[in-house]
Amino acid sequence: MNVSAETVELTLDAPFTIARGTKTTVENVVVSIERDGATGYGAAAPSPRYGETTATVEALVPELRSVVEAVDDPHARRAVADRMAEVVRANPAAKAAIDIALWDLTGKLLGEPVYRLLGTAGADGTCPPTSFTVGLDDTAAMVERAETAVDAGHGTLKLKLGSDRDRRIVEAVRDAVPGATIRVDANEAWEPAEAIRHCRLLESHGVEFVEQPVPAGDLAGLKRVHDRSPLPIAVDESCRTAADVPSVADRCDIVNLKLMKTGGVTPAVDAIATARAHGLEAMCGCMIETNASIAAAAQLLPLLDYADLDGSLLLADDPYRGVPVRSGQFDLGAVEAGTGAAPR
Repeated sequence: MNVSAETVELTLDAPFTIARGTKTTVENVVVSIERDGATGYGAAAPSPRYGETTATVEALVPELRSVVEAVDDPHARRAVADRMAEVVRANPAAKAAIDIALWDLTGKLLGEPVYRLLGTAGADGTCPPTSFTVGLDDTAAMVERAETAVDAGHGTLKLKLGSDRDRRIVEAVRDAVPGATIRVDANEAWEPAEAIRHCRLLESHGVEFVEQPVPAGDLAGLKRVHDRSPLPIAVDESCRTAADVPSVADRCDIVNLKLMKTGGVTPAVDAIATARAHGLEAMCGCMIETNASIAAAAQLLPLLDYADLDGSLLLADDPYRGVPVRSGQFDLGAVEAGTGAAPR
């Protein structure tokens, strides 16, 4: 198998702010794996929050290429995932790019979409729609962004919070889009007592659930919030892989699993199964990513309760096409083989 990689710079259609900072561009590392005339695509969207940068991904590509060449079988994705875990510690986004590309390649070699390889009926119309994220901004700008998204057909919004205006933001957005489903994500910005107060207020505005209200390492605070919140609590930064699920199982209702945290589709399936075994609901989220990786995450939709896969929708231009999205609904039936990712 021939493994290659290139770094692409992606411009956002608008500045994107969360409690930790603002972005106007991001870099992804796109991996291509060729075998028998077919090419599989995957991508890494590294996050410094998890100790990765574009440079660390680029530096690891030769080691991961050696793993792929040593296994030399695109269908042996579990063997590759296990070997990557032995060779490279952490660095999940780098490993995700390889794993995603192998799933895409396998699907193309077999002439089947990845959701079929996962044993699901992804084209039956029961997949959860993706939310559309409204980044933290001044209140009027967030209201305008929310209205534009709803007018474009997005019925579910995720509001990024973590400011001294959180209450005003939610009130203003709810007034502007009364029929929309609203979720909020604090990205670790609140302390437990503050989070409990916010959750009680958010319930009165019909918020569906609250994501990562407290810092990831404050599991005691997370439990306190979960036990006192009238709303379901989702975790993101507090749960990276299947191994983390038991530690949060009695402290949340939903786990947000991202391919860039788990290390790809293969370990994400493990994490979803582990969440189910602990009585939790599962959501798949994303970073700001090209379709080369979002298309793979979309293949998991039949296994999920919720989705937050708008990473490519936030881009001004994406060099890769993926699974068609209409009004927040991914059309998996349009994927003939692999993940549906391909260069434009």
